[in-house]
Amino acid sequence: MNLHNKIYHRYFISGALLALVVFTGCNKTFLDVPPQGQQPSQQFWKSDADAAKAVNAMYANLHEWKNIAFAPIAVESMGSDDAEKGSSPSDATFMNKFHNFTATSTEGQIADFWAGQYQNINFANQVLDNVPGITMDDNLKNRYLAEAKFIRAYSYFRLVRAFGDVPLRLTVPKSAAEYNVPRTPKAQVWAAIEKDLTDAAAVLPQSYGAADVGRATKGAALGMLAKVSMYQKKWQAVFDLTTQVMGMGYSLFPDFEKLFRTQNKNSSESVFEIQCKLILGNKAASNSQYSQVQGVRGSVGGGWGFNVPTPDLVAEFEPGDTRKAGTIIFRGETTAEGDVIPPTGDNPMYNKKSYVPFSQYVSGYNEGADQDFMVLRFADILLMNAEASNELGKPAQALISLNKVRARARGSNPAVLPDVTTTDQGALRNAIWHERRVELAMEFDRFFDVIRQGRAATVFGPRGFVAGKNEVLPIPQNEIDLSAGVLTQNPGY
Repeated sequence: MNLHNKIYHRYFISGALLALVVFTGCNKTFLDVPPQGQQPSQQFWKSDADAAKAVNAMYANLHEWKNIAFAPIAVESMGSDDAEKGSSPSDATFMNKFHNFTATSTEGQIADFWAGQYQNINFANQVLDNVPGITMDDNLKNRYLAEAKFIRAYSYFRLVRAFGDVPLRLTVPKSAAEYNVPRTPKAQVWAAIEKDLTDAAAVLPQSYGAADVGRATKGAALGMLAKVSMYQKKWQAVFDLTTQVMGMGYSLFPDFEKLFRTQNKNSSESVFEIQCKLILGNKAASNSQYSQVQGVRGSVGGGWGFNVPTPDLVAEFEPGDTRKAGTIIFRGETTAEGDVIPPTGDNPMYNKKSYVPFSQYVSGYNEGADQDFMVLRFADILLMNAEASNELGKPAQALISLNKVRARARGSNPAVLPDVTTTDQGALRNAIWHERRVELAMEFDRFFDVIRQGRAATVFGPRGFVAGKNEVLPIPQNEIDLSAGVLTQNPGY
C-alpha cells in the first residue's frame, strides 16, 4: 500500500497522541492534557468523551509541522512573487527549487505536504465513520460530524489546488481492496468539497461559547465554500455565499498590524484560524512552528528567518498604505511592540504577519508558539465579493466591498489610498487583484491566486514557470512507487 494509504490504515486516536496534539481552544481542559498510556483503538469510540477526544485531536493536528511549517511554505508560498527562501544562503536550499520551478517529484516537502493533508483527512474520516455509532446527544454528534466535514473539505481544497486530480477518500479503508486507489478527477474532488461544506454549513453554529472558540462555524463553512467556488469561477455562488457571510456579524479589525498579534486572536475579522498555544509545562502540546520558522533570524525570541518578503512585494504597496508596515519587518526598524531589529543580518525583511514580540518567548519552547495560523478572514470575504460582483456586471457592489478594505488600510490618514472609482470591468478587475495581493500578502494565497486568474505564465514566467506544467506540482514519487503505478504523474514531471 502507498504512504497515504498507510496513513489511513493507522489509528491515531490514543491518549498519548492527544497529549501531544491536544486542541488549543480557550478552556484549559482542552489545553493541558497530562500524558497517558495508549488507548487501543478497539477500546475507543465508545462514549461521547471518546468522540470529543477524536474531534479535538483532528483540530490539533492542523498545527502540526507538515500543515503550517516547511511543506506549506514550499508548496503554497515559494512559487509566488511575494516570497523567497530567506534564512542563510546555504540553509534549506531545496526551498529555492520551489521558487524557480525546478522542484521534482522526489522533493521531501511535496511528500510532506501530501502526507499532512491526508493525515488531516484520516482524522476527519475516523470521526465520520465512528462517531455516528456512539450513543450521545444528537445535536452535539451532528455538530462533530459537521466539523469533521469542514476539516476534510479544507484539506482536500489544499490538495486539489496543489496537485489537481488526487485520490478521494471519504471513509477509512475497510478492506485490502480499498487501500490502493487511483487519482480521482479534480471535478469530482471539487464536488465532494462542495458537498462537505454545504452539509457543514447547514449544521454548524454561527458562534461558540468561550470554551469552544476556534472551532469551525457556519461562517467558516460558507466562506470556504465561497473560496472553493471562486477557484472554479462560479461567480454567482461566490456572490451569494459572500453576501450571506457579510450579514453574519463579521467586521474588519480596526488596526491591520494589531490584527495579527496574539492578543487579538479570533477577532471580529477571523472567519477561521488554526489555534496554536504555548502551554507551560506541556512542551509537546506547544508544538506550533509556524511563527518560529519565519521569525527574525539572529534575535532571541525571533526564529529561523524563512519565507521572507520580496522587493517586488514592497513595490506593490501604494504610498501611505499601513499594510506595508503590518506585513513586513524591515532590518533596522523598531517594531510597534518595541523590538529592535538588527541593522545587519542574512535577510533585509521578514514576515510581520507571523511575528510574535520577542518578550513573549519562553526559553525551552518554540519561538512564537502562541501565534495562530489565519486560514480565512473577513477581508478575504469582502474581496471575493468584490471580484464576483465585478465578474457579474455589478460594479457598484464591487466598489463598496473593495473600498471597505482600502478604508481600513488608510489608518488615520485620509489623504492616502483614495477610493477606487472605475466601473470599467477590466480596470476594476486589476484593482481587485492588486488589493488581494497587498491585503493577503504572505498568507499563502498569492501563488494559487495568480494561477486561477490565468496570469501565471506572465507573472512567474521570468522565474521559470512553464504553462501547462507548473499550474500543479508533481505527485510525490514515493507515493507512485508504493502504489505500484496505480497513482500517475502530472504532465511534464
